[in-house]
Formats: sequence, structure tokens, C-alpha cells
Amino acid sequence: MSLKDSLRIMVVDDMTVSRGLVTQALEELGIFHVATEASGRAALSRLAADPVHLVLADYNMPGMDGLQLLEGLRRNRSTQRIGYILVTGTPTPELVQKGQQLGLNNMVRKPFTTATMKKAIEAVVGRL
Repeated sequence: MSLKDSLRIMVVDDMTVSRGLVTQALEELGIFHVATEASGRAALSRLAADPVHLVLADYNMPGMDGLQLLEGLRRNRSTQRIGYILVTGTPTPELVQKGQQLGLNNMVRKPFTTATMKKAIEAVVGRL
């Protein structure tokens, strides 16, 4: 069984279209074990009950942004080792620095291609 056959990913984004674009890129890469959530809070509680290998989360979300979600995951023993990739259109130096301090594994800039998504995922989990 290859890595992409067993890899479990959660996509977190408040925008339906954005969740769909990330999910479509994952399917193009042959990754089909994908869960989605529309909010950071919902993702945090779901991941505490059923962790995945990797989270791809938008930065700009109401209520709990992508870095707050990352911080919540890193505080919980059952979720602290989940790989985390932040997806954002505005990767400012301050955002990158704060993400790194919180344990961010990688970042993908919007708009992304399937190839850039693959490269970011492989940097975290290994060759697909």
C-alpha cells in the first residue's frame, strides 16, 4: 500500500469553493481519504476525536483562524503531531514567523496548482 493510499487528510476552509479546489487537487494526486470542515472550531473537535495525518487549513476563517486552529492542535496530546499546512493568499513575513513558532509544517500560497500542493505535502509527509 502506497503512502497516498493510506494518507488521511482534513481540509478546513470556510469557503465551499476553496474546500472543493483543495479536495480536487488531492484527488488529482490520488489522495481520496479526505475529510472537510467549514470552521476551525468544528475541525478541532473532530480531530481530537479522530486524528488524521495532515491538515490543510485556510488562514482567513471567522471565529478561529488557521493559526488559532494550529495552536489548538499543538496543545492537545492526541493532535499535537498532526502535520499542518496553512493555505493563504497573503503569506506575510509576520504570518510565516508566527506559524513557525506554533509548529507550522509548511505553507501553500493561493492560488495554488496541483504541483505546488504536491510539493508542499511531500515536504511534510514524504514522497507520494
